[in-house]
Amino acid sequence: MIEGLNPYGEYKESGLPWLEQVPSHWRICRNGNLFTQRNQTGYAELPILEVSLKTGVRVRDFLNSSRKQIMSDLSKYKRAVKGDAAYNMMRMWQGAIGVSPVDGLVSPAYVVLRPNPGVDANFYSVLFRTGAYMSEIDNCSHGIVKDRNRLYWDQFKQMPSLLPPPDEQSAIVRFLDYANRKIDRFIRSKRKLIVLLGEQKQAIIHRAVTHGLNPNVPLKPSGIPWIGDILAKWSTTRLKNMCRIRGGFAFKTDSFRDDGIPIIRMSNLRRGILDLSEAVRIASSDCVSGFELKKGDVLYGLSGSIGATGSLGNYAVVSNGDLPAQLNQRVARFRPDVRGLSIRFLVFLIQTSIFYDQVLADTTGTAQFNVSTNNVGKVMFSLPTILEQTEICDWLENELSKPNELVARTEREIALMREYRTRLTADIVTGKLDVREAAANLGKQDFSPIPDDTEATDAEALDDAVITDETATKEI
Repeated sequence: MIEGLNPYGEYKESGLPWLEQVPSHWRICRNGNLFTQRNQTGYAELPILEVSLKTGVRVRDFLNSSRKQIMSDLSKYKRAVKGDAAYNMMRMWQGAIGVSPVDGLVSPAYVVLRPNPGVDANFYSVLFRTGAYMSEIDNCSHGIVKDRNRLYWDQFKQMPSLLPPPDEQSAIVRFLDYANRKIDRFIRSKRKLIVLLGEQKQAIIHRAVTHGLNPNVPLKPSGIPWIGDILAKWSTTRLKNMCRIRGGFAFKTDSFRDDGIPIIRMSNLRRGILDLSEAVRIASSDCVSGFELKKGDVLYGLSGSIGATGSLGNYAVVSNGDLPAQLNQRVARFRPDVRGLSIRFLVFLIQTSIFYDQVLADTTGTAQFNVSTNNVGKVMFSLPTILEQTEICDWLENELSKPNELVARTEREIALMREYRTRLTADIVTGKLDVREAAANLGKQDFSPIPDDTEATDAEALDDAVITDETATKEI
């Protein structure tokens, strides 16, 4: 992709520590010379826009909610004209900026930037989301605490930025559009492979957990339509008969802090992985007896989106290295009676469609699905003996090792490609690489739509935080 890309012929010192040298014909200007703030209200008929941390500004989808109920007063909402940039004052340091695709309305917590002549807002929405520039934004934001820092127009307009010639801004935007399409195709194809491997793993797990390892043993009707036939010597039971099940505690968000005891929330569960790298914490004095976790606790997500990559049904097993920790609301804790149900078998069980489909049958909600611990406790399944559970788990761990290794390798390839995208983007928008000739040689075929058969969900998009208008309004 970068074949033929070279540095510019001549550079000069930018005078900015985060930027160092820039192409000699590029200028450094304050943002106030590049953009004018647009503060127009009174356009209630326009569509509502929202900001996404990954994809920028987009029209809000009211499919599952009423615009009238959510937006009772649009008098303070600001007009953003197609081609304007808009950023969330409280999340600009995270990259919450984008270019409006249509004329629309944004929350009062946003700043709308009208580009001056010779300024392409698409170029600057990329520049402002580079790591170096977001660090500068963070330094220029003000607030009582870091998570509440705001970047007001008065601070933003004083910040220095690069100003390439208009034709180079357009060339950079065009080339990055092309590069991102190629990268997206790569990532989506890898995601499709991971989905296929996941389906293969699910089939292996389902067969072993529901029918054992010997295909020749006699079966009997379970009496439960969704379970079907089971091994003659197996029994059926409900999860609540084999587990102590408990939901988490509704800890007050104003008690959260950067140090102390981690609180396990939905966002910390990742299909078998407990990720505490960004866990919120509380002081030990705020811990609640009865919600402390122990080694071997199986955690299960009770809310969120559904499907193979959805947050509902995410699970993890607590290890010694995760402790001490407390359990937050909307996460269930399973403590199996190990005399009749092993932890390993339970983890495989909750990955089967028999388990998950029963959970889905009792969910409530539309945009976000929820299930209670009582409903999860009613899930029925066929129960092997402890000895058979051990044999099944040993076999599964060996059988799944190869697909698991392939998934891990594919995930690493995706991570490396994302790192490559970040580095390439930063090098191009800061003038480290010259894309003028490459952009001029791109044809229409380089921007063709991605074929449907290569479209698989990118995990990066699943983690894409959206700043909704209700949230943004509360922030100001």
